[in-house]
Order: sequence, then structure tokens, then C-alpha cells
Amino acid sequence: MENDKWHWQEPGEAWKGAGLYHITLKIPTCEPLLGDLVIPDNDPIKARVNYSDLGRAVLEYQLDNATLYPEIQILHYCLMPDHLHSIWYVRQTMPRGISAAVRGFWQGAKKAGRAYSYLSSITPESDSGKQKKNIHEIAENLRGQISDAEYAALPPIFTDMPHIRPMGQRRQLPVTLHYVDMNPQRLATKRLMPKYFRVQDKIEIGGRIYCGVGNTDLLDAQHYMPVHVRSTMIDEAIHGDDKRLNAYMDSCIEAAQKGAVIVSPFIHEKEREVLYSVLANGGKAIYLADNGFGEFYKPSDGLFDAVAHKQVLILSPWPYDPKKRGITRAECVALNQMAEEISFIAPESDSGQSRQGHDRRL
Repeated sequence: MENDKWHWQEPGEAWKGAGLYHITLKIPTCEPLLGDLVIPDNDPIKARVNYSDLGRAVLEYQLDNATLYPEIQILHYCLMPDHLHSIWYVRQTMPRGISAAVRGFWQGAKKAGRAYSYLSSITPESDSGKQKKNIHEIAENLRGQISDAEYAALPPIFTDMPHIRPMGQRRQLPVTLHYVDMNPQRLATKRLMPKYFRVQDKIEIGGRIYCGVGNTDLLDAQHYMPVHVRSTMIDEAIHGDDKRLNAYMDSCIEAAQKGAVIVSPFIHEKEREVLYSVLANGGKAIYLADNGFGEFYKPSDGLFDAVAHKQVLILSPWPYDPKKRGITRAECVALNQMAEEISFIAPESDSGQSRQGHDRRL
């Protein structure tokens, strides 16, 4: 619906118009300086973050910034040990745009970071944490207490400007709210299940070397079902005949219900429909990714819970490329070929030989 769209990028009003924005401020070093994750009873659902002095100061600067920009309302936020997620609602056109407001918040966060660095330099480690410190207040007065050179030398902690993601439509709001609110639970899950969320290197399958995240026991399954929706099926469906496509998708789901592990890069939306249908019903999958895993990799929303429930193994044959933005046709062909290869693997022998050689496709 046209009325459901946020006109955040109308001609002449780019990044100035009314809309929703997801703002993420990170500590680039990923140090847990903003708070401590607490997991009562080792239950991820109960996980919460106890704010540190620096964390509270960052939140104060966010509120200060909102008062300077009356067009902005802070709808929601979640402070994590090393980053902050916020959802800002711009209620009317801004004279300078959202970037100026975010930059102002960033400047405040850096002031808090320098105040934290200053306190760390003058406070003995044995005295740290004994009493709460109003870093916001200290930050506002610090420049009058030390020289400009000393101030400039203090690490600002937040060296990278916050990321701004426009939320194009109102219906994105509940999805983003859920993502933000799930952050503590997912971090707790990763800490309680490190085996499944840690990147595992040198997984050899049929002579190829992969890195992976998830349940490697899926490589010892008895049966596999490679999932590859052919272009001819899609063409037929586009022209009104979807019988062959639906029959194929149903066969993949039925194979998973019988215990087969489905294997695919799940590139086409119909392949992803199969994947999420299988996972929703407790089935298992090997997901071939077109990029490797960065240092702080976390599975996407749709796969995170499946990894936690030991339903998924995510594999990549290629190293992580932070600049990668899309998948090429050659990569699609290669990954689909690897899915076929993996369907031939046999359980690893006691002698430690690599998995290869037996067709166990359904």
C-alpha cells in the first residue's frame, strides 16, 4: 500500500523526511564496556544486561540528542555489552537530516568514551567498580580540567560513526523490534553453546576444505536430499503451470520428514521456502554459504534458532570477504555442485579418513 511507505528519500528530502531508522553504535574492538550479560539459571530467555557507568552515559547522550532534535522520538533501544541498538522515529521533515542528528549523538558518545578512558587512567584497578560514576557529568566538565592535547590523546572508544539503516515501511517495525529485543537471549545462547556457534576450520568433505558453524554431526547422517529448484520449473510456474515445482518442493519436505538432511545454498526463494518449512517442522539442513565467517559472525535471524537447536550446519568453502555484497552465477553453480558432492559423503571412519565416496541421496 502506498500509505504504508515512509517517504524518507523523496526528491529534495533525502534522509530528511519522516520515517523510522535503526541506529547501531558499536565499540569496534568489541570490548564489553557498556554492561555485563547476566544469565539467571543459565536460561537464555531470562538473559539481561546490567549497564555499566559508560553504558548509562551513552544512553544519557542519546536522550540529550533527542532534546536537541524535537523531530526525533526514541521508540526503543537495547544496550548490549559492546553495542547499542536504537529505533528512532523522525516525525516530520528535518532541516539537516538524520545524519546530522546521528553525528551529534556520536559526538556525545565519544565524549563519554574519553571520560571513561580518563577515569581508567587515574583510577587504580583495585578501586574500579566500587561505586557508580556519573560519566556523563564527568564528560561534560572534562575539557576544563585537562589540556586540549591531553583530551585529544584520550581514546574515544567509539571510533566509528553509528550505522544508519532506514526502515522503508512500517511493517518492518515489528521485525526490527523483535531482532533488537532478542539480542540478550541470542548472546546468552552463544555463550552457553559455544560448540555450535564457534567457527570450525578445516572440515574436509570429499577432498574439499570448508569452514563451518553449527552441528557437524549432520555430516554423519544416513541420507541426504540436495535441494535445487531448476530454472525450467520456475519458468513453468511463471507461465501458470506450477505443478512440477510444487511436486518437487513437496518431495524435498517429505524427504526431510523421513529423516534426510537437506543440502543446498538455498539461493532461490522457493529453495528457502523449503528450508524454513523443514526447519519449522524439526528437520535438518546443511546450508552452503557464498561467503566465509568473520571474527564476530552470528547466523541470521532465520538460522540462529535452528543452529541453537542443532538443526543446521552452515558451511563455506571460501574465506570471509568483508567487501562481498552479492553472489555470482559462477558461485551459484559451484555451490549447487558442492551440495551434490556432500550428498555422496559417508560417515568418517575410525581411522580419521575424510568423508567421501558413497551416494546417500534420497
